[in-house]
Amino acid sequence: MSKTTADSPAETPRADPSGDDQDLGAAGSQLSTAPVETAMPGSFGGNRAPGPTGWLAWTGREVLGWARWFWRQLTSMRVALMLLFLLSLGAVPGSLIPQSGTDALKVSEFQDAHKTLGPIYQKLGLFHVYGSAWFGAIYVLLFISLIGCIIPRTWQFVGQLRGRPPGAPKRLDRLPAYATWRTEAEPEEVREVALATLRKRRFRAHVDGDAVAAEKGYLRETGNLLFHLALIVMLIAFAWGQLFKSEGDKLIVEGDGFSNTLTQYDDFKSGNLFSDDDLVPFSFNLKNFVGTYERTGPNRGTPSTFQADITYSLGAYGKAEKHTIKVNEPLEIGDSKVYLVSHGYAPVVTVRDGKGNVVLHQAVPMLPIDSNVTSQGAIKVLDGYKNTQGVAEQLGFAALFVPTYAKGSGTMFSQYPGLDYPVLNVTGYHGDLGVNSGVPQNVYQLDTKNLKQFKDAKGNILKAQLLPGETMKLPNGAGSITFDKQIKEWAGFQVVQQPGTTWALAGALTAIVGLAGSLFIQRRRVWVRATRGADGVTVVEMAGLGRSESAKLPEELGDLSALVHDRAPTKTAEVSTKSDGGSTESGQGLAKTDEGSTKSDVGSTKSDQGSAKSDGAPTKTAGVSTVSGTGLPTSGTGSTRTGEGSTTSETGSTTSGTGPTRIGEGSTTSDAGSPAPGAGPTKTDDDPKTPTSDADTHDSDSGVEPPVPAEGAEK
Repeated sequence: MSKTTADSPAETPRADPSGDDQDLGAAGSQLSTAPVETAMPGSFGGNRAPGPTGWLAWTGREVLGWARWFWRQLTSMRVALMLLFLLSLGAVPGSLIPQSGTDALKVSEFQDAHKTLGPIYQKLGLFHVYGSAWFGAIYVLLFISLIGCIIPRTWQFVGQLRGRPPGAPKRLDRLPAYATWRTEAEPEEVREVALATLRKRRFRAHVDGDAVAAEKGYLRETGNLLFHLALIVMLIAFAWGQLFKSEGDKLIVEGDGFSNTLTQYDDFKSGNLFSDDDLVPFSFNLKNFVGTYERTGPNRGTPSTFQADITYSLGAYGKAEKHTIKVNEPLEIGDSKVYLVSHGYAPVVTVRDGKGNVVLHQAVPMLPIDSNVTSQGAIKVLDGYKNTQGVAEQLGFAALFVPTYAKGSGTMFSQYPGLDYPVLNVTGYHGDLGVNSGVPQNVYQLDTKNLKQFKDAKGNILKAQLLPGETMKLPNGAGSITFDKQIKEWAGFQVVQQPGTTWALAGALTAIVGLAGSLFIQRRRVWVRATRGADGVTVVEMAGLGRSESAKLPEELGDLSALVHDRAPTKTAEVSTKSDGGSTESGQGLAKTDEGSTKSDVGSTKSDQGSAKSDGAPTKTAGVSTVSGTGLPTSGTGSTRTGEGSTTSETGSTTSGTGPTRIGEGSTTSDAGSPAPGAGPTKTDDDPKTPTSDADTHDSDSGVEPPVPAEGAEK
């Protein structure tokens, strides 16, 4: 049997492509469910008949033809890839340009800093990319393209699963992987063996005429369809999540609580289809916050513990339960998740008026401005304060807090995020804070436009650095501010409610699995044909065809050929020896391959102990040759010359390859000099000029020694 290899374009002559398609027929079709590209004709309407009726019919055909053409283009893989590229390209501005849905303050700052680009970006919708009309159009077109692509391909694939593999083409030797041999087994027996072997290797196989047709690798198309289906699921999940999502932030000081209502949030964003009724009814209280940091080493100041101990309840009358929220370990209540996102300090301050009455006593959160939790904030006294003249005023203090002050540095920058040496720097103002103007303002910043600074007796701005327990008195008996010894901590929470995340994750995982299947699984077809030759010997042909060129297909076909060959082996020629007549007959094997045949001669071996003597003359026996790469024995080329009472048998040439093996007849001579039936040219002793056959000719490059006549034998 020949070795299975893939045809090389340089060695295998290619016929006309149209001839190949006609020869393969259905065998080379439907290896993929991809739609066939059709060219756009010049006119869909064709010839127009005269009159209004002809014009209307022509217009209808034209419109319908163009609609079909646009639909084919939209659902093609090329357009789908273009839309996917545009979608990813459109998401770039959403990552580089501030978005109004994420941080409206940065958008306002960008517009103030860029007077020219700001209006252009606003018209193009670059400040709200994911909600713009052009981004939504790309999104919808991609969605339609995927659906229009997957539905017909799924229907076609289901039809292929319900059908049978196509029958074998007329000429199997034209396929990229091919093997053949001759056997004495019956064709029906070979087909039964091939059918059982292919089914054992998980091929879908059936007998079709004189051949067995088999196919494998349907999971490749299944993976392709799964990938497209997963993309659709992901698009639906993302759209669903964006339309019904809600996201709010809340800063809570130790001891305070939160109820999941819109008025409780510091900042809240939601999708277009979100309503207040979609909020999950729950509440929680922050009992304690624990934050520790590394003290030594290169990671000094790095947080080692961030956790918030809370008690929460579901609904208005739910049972209170304890829970600890850590970074990346949120509290899940219904469809909502509560994340721990930030942390800071809230020094407790007490403000008194000129009469000593307490007008403010609370923990004031300070917002960190660096990694060592150097923080800034504003202390505001809105009501209850009167100046020395008895006129109601509002007080404000710009505050800067450092948890670890560097002594002698003169700068208010923290050296460590822990509370090792806390210092509070305050600067006092009085007047109108502007909170009653109806204009929203930042709670953590002080608007000094309508405020006046307190000044000391020397006319300098009144400010002080306070340690815990220290007090700064306001001038002219206007009151005081005290930095209490108690310093609380606050935690920032983000409450997220985004449906569809589970579906998006499932779609992403399915897409990965489907893409891996479509890339690494090869869909291929194998045919085994067994027919009886003219000489009555069964000729077995095996061939394979894949969707794409791959070295694995010839290897797999070689393995299958070996399995079938084990139960339907190659026919070997019978060798008969006549001691008196001195004649020897052997079959001649010639292997033909698409890559070119390679001849290897096996030299004859003389054996003194095992030689058979007849009439006193020694006899030489032929060696046995094997096809390279398959381990399957073939018969040597039998060419025999006889002398007086002596018989010599030489081994002929052996070829190896992947093509079909043809069995011929060897040339034989007898003592009388008459050629045997079917033999080639015969060399006789009477005519030394008579040409010898190819089997008798010894090539010096073949390494075969010419036979040595025995002593006393006549040349």
